[in-house]
Formats: sequence, C-alpha cells, structure tokens
Amino acid sequence: MTKHALITGITGQDGSYLAELLLSKGYKVYGLRRRTSIPIMDNIEHLKNEIEFIEGDLLDLGSLMRAVSLSDPDEVYNLAAQSFVATSWLQPVATAQATGMGVTNLLEAIRLTKPEARFYQASSSEMFGKVLETPQKETTPFYPRSPYGAAKVYGHWITVNYRESYNMFACSGILFNHESPRRGIEFVTRKVSDAVARIKLGLQTELRMGNLDAKRDWGFAGDYVKAMWLMLQQDNADDFVISTAETHSIEELVNIAFSHVGLNWKDYVMVDQRFVRPAEVDLLLGDCSKAKEKLGWEREVPFEQLVKMMVDSDLALIRSTKSTKASQINHA
Repeated sequence: MTKHALITGITGQDGSYLAELLLSKGYKVYGLRRRTSIPIMDNIEHLKNEIEFIEGDLLDLGSLMRAVSLSDPDEVYNLAAQSFVATSWLQPVATAQATGMGVTNLLEAIRLTKPEARFYQASSSEMFGKVLETPQKETTPFYPRSPYGAAKVYGHWITVNYRESYNMFACSGILFNHESPRRGIEFVTRKVSDAVARIKLGLQTELRMGNLDAKRDWGFAGDYVKAMWLMLQQDNADDFVISTAETHSIEELVNIAFSHVGLNWKDYVMVDQRFVRPAEVDLLLGDCSKAKEKLGWEREVPFEQLVKMMVDSDLALIRSTKSTKASQINHA
C-alpha cells in the first residue's frame, strides 16, 4: 500500500530534498503551499509534476484540517517556518506566530482529523543559544538568543506535550546548521558561496560579513532529511539531535570558499557591524550519538566538500544566467 506524506515548507531547501527522498521510496507526496501571487518553486521545479500541492497556511487551522483530510497522510513533516534568524529580530511577532503557533495549529489539525498520522517537527540548534554545555545533546537545557530560537523552543515543547497528552506519534529533530546549493541567499553559507562566485567572475568586488569568529556545526541538508524520515520509522516517538559533531568558524568557511577558486579571502572580505546580531550565538556543536545508535544515521558529506559543492553550484548558476541573457540579447 502506498504511503502518503504531507510536507509543509516543501518549496524550501529541506522540503525539496525530503520530497526527493520520499518519492524515491514510493510515497505519494503532498506539499502544503501558501497562496502567493508568484509562487517560488525553484527548488522543486524538477519535481512539481510528481507532487500534489494543497493550499493552506500554518496560521489557519481550518486550512490545515482540510489539507490533512485531503492528503490522508501516514506521515506529516512540518518544515515551514520564518527560519532566518536575523529577520526574526525585525519581525518577532510574525516569527512567533509562524514558527511557534503554527506548530500548535498543525498538531491540532492532525489530532482532530487523523490522530494516527506520524508527525515530525523541525526543531533547531538555535534553541540552545547561549549554550549551557558543550557539545549539546537532547538533554541540554535550552537558552535561545533570538525570537526565532524562542519560537522554536515553543514549537518543540508543544510537540512533546501533544505526544504525552494525546499519545500521538510526534517527534522533533533538533537539527544543527545544514546547508546546500538550495539554501536561501540570505543565509551565511549561501551568501559566501554566491559572493565568491561573483567575485571570481568579476561581478562583485567585496564581501561584507559580521562575526567571523562565530562557530557552527554545519552539515549537508540532503543527509539530514534522511534522519527526519528515519525518526518516523521507529517503534516509539522520540527526539534526536542531528549534527556532524564538528565545529567550524565562519572564517574557515570563507577561507575554503575563496581558496577553492584560487583567491585569498583577506583581499575581499570586510567586517561590517550591520551584520552582527544583537545577541550572538558564538558556538554550536551537536552530539549526535543517540541518532547514530538508535536510528543508524550517519552524515556522508564532509564540511569542505559541502562548501566546494555550493561554490561550484553558484558558479554554474551565474554562468548559466549570463549565457541566457546574452542569448536573449543576440536574438532580440
């Protein structure tokens, strides 16, 4: 019998990789999509004919109940959120609503419509914030340092509450930073890979950055969605840290990216105080031993390979865009 999966945030980085994974396993995949005048479909353009889209909004319980009813899901993956930390300082209320209350709405829609469906909540390492121990594991206390991190803590604990109060199969993946060529341009890894490509191709002269000393545990998004799926295949619902158990500074990220195209980062990178957060998270490092032991999960793409993959992708994208524009001009 074909399994059904409903994915919120399907047009994002994680949603696209998860959709690919589930389709490869024979699932019928449904994607929840907010109504917009111009849908952004770049990440799933190659999959759009294999996915059935349902319009809905995390802030509208009725639309979520309709989506659950129409998709009749065996598994629901909640990947939708206002997920850019810097923006959460500019839009704290919107972030709290979408990233926090949206989780409650979706859990309630499942409880009322199909309570036996298995639920995955995308929790975040940003919940640890001002870390109280290193490395961070499932039992590490949360100390969020942004409206985004605080909203994610609410989403995490409401998932635990629904699991324990209603006996629902609801779990959270506490994912540390995970990147890919499909990452939004506003995120630091993609900001760097895009800038390096543009500088290499003569389209940009400098890269302005914030805190170069901040350290993160960076992995490949394509590896991390496998952990999401594995969590929903277990006998019992539980929460798991997903990470690489390695930490790298933003300076290391910049150095690898520029070196990959034969450039010295110090010739192009400028520190700009506008990009320093009001409350910075200096170090995040995850302990993923529980996921390795209980899920049998392992990351496959190392950090340096990930950075090079992203730079190569942006070089190819920019060259392709330039070629297309040139062709259009020649045929005008």
